[in-house]
Amino acid sequence: MTDNEKNLDTANLVTVAEQTDELSASIVVSVLQDAGIRAIATGGFTSGFRAEAPGMVKIKTFEEDAQRARQVIDEIKMDPPVFDD
Repeated sequence: MTDNEKNLDTANLVTVAEQTDELSASIVVSVLQDAGIRAIATGGFTSGFRAEAPGMVKIKTFEEDAQRARQVIDEIKMDPPVFDD
């Protein structure tokens, strides 16, 4: 086992953002990966449920990358664009 694999075994994942759908979450994950930050999206299976408590898709990174990930997320606009008629 390499040192890197050992670090992955003991690393903590933290949630750095939440999105209401899997597509939006995958875009955030892609942006983070382009910035060199390892990230995953979890909860995609329950995010689309139309229930009393719909799920959210959580974007998670390693704890050591969380602050940088949040900065990258702050730099991109996550709100849907407003279209003029």
